[in-house]
Amino acid sequence: MPRPDEYGAWRHGFRPGRLVLGLTGLGIAALYAGDAAGAWGTPWYAALPLLSAGLVLAGVAGRLGHRARRRRAARAASSDSSGAPASTSGSHAIR
Repeated sequence: MPRPDEYGAWRHGFRPGRLVLGLTGLGIAALYAGDAAGAWGTPWYAALPLLSAGLVLAGVAGRLGHRARRRRAARAASSDSSGAPASTSGSHAIR
């Protein structure tokens, strides 16, 4: 189980795609558990469209989460003014 570090931040970021995929798997499991308990009848192929839709939604959520993390990191890096200027940082692009 991940724990917060000494600064109170978690060691990994929030992954919404994994959350959506996990909820999809739980939904499919609940669907077939209801069928096994005799509450309703579920055809064997019912999981295929549900799983396909869940994978697509997880991909979209993962991509949006990734973009949000990249944007936040870029904003944090651009506001950091403690580094050396580009001309003295060893870059050969500026002469």
